[in-house]
Amino acid sequence: MSGFLNLWRPQVYHGHGRKRGFFEGWYFKLVDASESHRYAVIPGVFLAQAEGSSHAFVQTLDGVSGYTSYHRYPLSEFRASTRDLEIQIGPNHFRADRLVLDLDSPDGHMAGQMQFRDLVPWPISWASPGIMGWYAFAPFMECYHGIVSLDHRISGWLEVQGKPVDFTGGHGYTEKDWGQAFPRAWIWMQSNHFAQPGACFTASVADIPWIGRAFRGFIIGLWHGGKLYRLATYTGARITTLQLTDTHVLWDVVGQGKQGHQTSPYRLEIRASRAEGGLLHAPARVAMLQRVPETLTASIDLRLTRLDGATEQVIFQGQGRHAGLEIAGSITDLLDGSG
Repeated sequence: MSGFLNLWRPQVYHGHGRKRGFFEGWYFKLVDASESHRYAVIPGVFLAQAEGSSHAFVQTLDGVSGYTSYHRYPLSEFRASTRDLEIQIGPNHFRADRLVLDLDSPDGHMAGQMQFRDLVPWPISWASPGIMGWYAFAPFMECYHGIVSLDHRISGWLEVQGKPVDFTGGHGYTEKDWGQAFPRAWIWMQSNHFAQPGACFTASVADIPWIGRAFRGFIIGLWHGGKLYRLATYTGARITTLQLTDTHVLWDVVGQGKQGHQTSPYRLEIRASRAEGGLLHAPARVAMLQRVPETLTASIDLRLTRLDGATEQVIFQGQGRHAGLEIAGSITDLLDGSG
């Protein structure tokens, strides 16, 4: 019964009872108040098809330098609650409202404690248990996605290679993925650093396997003024432009979007700048491969308008700083003109 109820608890560990062919990972983005220190901390577990390759892990990304680290732990050092986000990997602890790090590597030590408050979770309903909407009920998805908190305040510190960093007053973001493997191709972007207080944005588009075929699916959420604006495949919205240049991702979406229980026609224009980053490990069916380039130094320009006949009402316009951006896999299949 608890496994069924976890459909409405996307933040919890979904791998209880699984032995192989499964992964799950949580993504904690941390930006200090001065915005000069940016980190991603990613705990997770990989249950391989082959014996001996399964393990738990904690990987990190320094969003300023692009340096990444991957810390591997035996499965015996992984513990997960069945009812909430509460993960232990070796001496490291992770909850929705707290993390404790104690990581050693040849390059140095990374340790600290942080508390998170004023979390902004993605709304949950019986018909739509999280960011995936009704797709969360589909039993054939290769990868599932969840949002733990679109934005929250941080208090606490990290010590990195002997240098303490105070994150008190900073902002964080937490999401997660689980399933068999990451998609064949995807673009993901996120920022919760806009000039407008409290605004945060997350978006992803992927080539999604579906019962022997594949389709281009996307999910977009913009939190602004205490309201969540959703544009997604499952809301009936459609992509009118998706292009890559050497410097930008150009992405336009139109169609029905949801704001609370109301449905209205919207247009969203996205211009995300590309930037250098580091390579993160991501799950394939055979192993955790270092194959995902991610940056925390991108920027995202947004313009959301509500369509009313021949007129457009601007709902939000702004630029997100310190944006996370991933462009990975066989991207050609996602872009305009690729079928």
